[in-house]
Amino acid sequence: MSESKGNKFDWEILKRILKLAKPYKGLFISVGILAVVIAPISAIRPYLINIIVDDHIFNNDIPGLIRMSLIFVAAVLAAVILQYIFIYSVNLLGQQVIRDLRVRVFNHILSLKLRFFDTTPIGTITTRTINDVEAINNVFAQGVVTIVADILSIFAVLGLMFFTSVKLTLICLITMPLMMLATYVFKEKVKASYQNVRTQISKMNAFLNERITGMRIVQIFNAEKQEREKFKKINRDYTKANLNAILYYAVFYPVVEIISALSLALLVWWGAGGYISGSVSFGALVAFPMYLDLLFRPIRMLADKFNTLQMGMVAADRVFKVLDNTDKIENKGNIYIEKLEGDIKFDDVSFSYDDENYVLHDINFEVKEGSTLAIVGSTGSGKSTIINILNRFYEIQKGTISINGTDIREFNLDSLRSRIAIVLQDVFLFNGNVYENISLRNEDISKEKIEQAAKSIGADAFLENLPDGYDYKVMERGANLSMGQRQLISFVRALVFDPDILILDEATSSIDTETEAIIQNAIEKLIQKRTSIIIAHRLSTIRNADKILVLDKGYIKEFGSHDELMKIEDGHYRNMIEMQFVEMH
Repeated sequence: MSESKGNKFDWEILKRILKLAKPYKGLFISVGILAVVIAPISAIRPYLINIIVDDHIFNNDIPGLIRMSLIFVAAVLAAVILQYIFIYSVNLLGQQVIRDLRVRVFNHILSLKLRFFDTTPIGTITTRTINDVEAINNVFAQGVVTIVADILSIFAVLGLMFFTSVKLTLICLITMPLMMLATYVFKEKVKASYQNVRTQISKMNAFLNERITGMRIVQIFNAEKQEREKFKKINRDYTKANLNAILYYAVFYPVVEIISALSLALLVWWGAGGYISGSVSFGALVAFPMYLDLLFRPIRMLADKFNTLQMGMVAADRVFKVLDNTDKIENKGNIYIEKLEGDIKFDDVSFSYDDENYVLHDINFEVKEGSTLAIVGSTGSGKSTIINILNRFYEIQKGTISINGTDIREFNLDSLRSRIAIVLQDVFLFNGNVYENISLRNEDISKEKIEQAAKSIGADAFLENLPDGYDYKVMERGANLSMGQRQLISFVRALVFDPDILILDEATSSIDTETEAIIQNAIEKLIQKRTSIIIAHRLSTIRNADKILVLDKGYIKEFGSHDELMKIEDGHYRNMIEMQFVEMH
């Protein structure tokens, strides 16, 4: 939360947080009513003690003493029971709000363009979704409602204090300006320190997530020492931020104790003189130290709760920035399809990831329905980008991509993507068994359908030979499977969703020659009667394509069949094939 925007901005954030409780309006109102009821019941105990001492103990009124004692016990029990209900209810409200908010944030993240994930560390996203959302719970559990309850309690106590003795109350309030000044300074200092703490948490989460994910690279390149040093610095910064916050607490609470003790000393000094002169009753002298405790306790808590509120608002601001991110694919298409038929056509398509540096320039080509297009080119030529924009993972800046003459933006986004399957070079597998990784836990896909799909492309022998077959437990990212096994699982995954357009993104580039023969057979089965786009370097996977698109630095250099392109003297494709032939021999 930007400090430069001042208190007004804080109020806007707070209003937005409170709006999150709208679905639980009834519970929110009930908690507010409890806060109003608890305040006078908690404050009335010293007043009852005053009456007991002056009216019954001094007058030796035993029946009256018993009656007032029972009322006092009833007031204590009522305060305890109501306090329990209040604390439980306010925490229930907070948990329900953040439960809904987590779902909302996650669903919003799912809708964002891949560019958001390209530019935002995973650890930062995790912090927003878990740590920051959890901090918002404190706005309800220890923030707004409890602050209101404490303020009401302060006013109730002050009211009874003035009613009991105006002079004693004014004496007690002499130190109040000191208390307010200490509270204000504490609030401002801790607000800044909490902002720093949240920043350091985000940095640490981002660092840890990235290094743990890339641990193989760290160990391969013997970079443990450098990473330890980097982590030590981040850890020191995080510790320093927390210690700064603790320092302000360590100073504030003793200061409050001193101010409270000063008030008590003034009370005793003035009250004793008043009792001797007859202007103050003994009951008031007994009750006022209790009043002081009830007065200063919520003031001490108020400063702490206000800073908890500030911390929640800092976290909320971060979460709202994610929710306010409108950089997502617009799903305005109203054409729903059960089958994606027709030719794929790129018409003068240009694309940039950052809206400035274009990686595709005036791309024009057509893929006939049911045919296979191979895309070749050097690294960075734009091959994978074509796949990304066809699936609308990113939006093109210029031109049109159409299927059967219909702009793909006119199709419902979910409907469009459900008819396109992609097999990537780097296969991502989740923690779960083989069945779950193929079906992605889609209950509409039966085990029988999965087994039939695996059998149809020749992957069943590989998968059934696993220790538990299709029930084999896959470790995170498929670490306990070979590259070939992971790739076959991805092929079966693509097939069970029965796509109309199949995309293979260098799916055989990291496969050994023996496994490649099996995967090549799977590819041939997969692309039968489907419109297919294959990105590959190996001649075996592109020779039989109907058309081959040759890219270089985002421009189309050649387009045609294998035989046609081989006839071009000093052509890009021909040179690439001849170089590959030399490398193989």
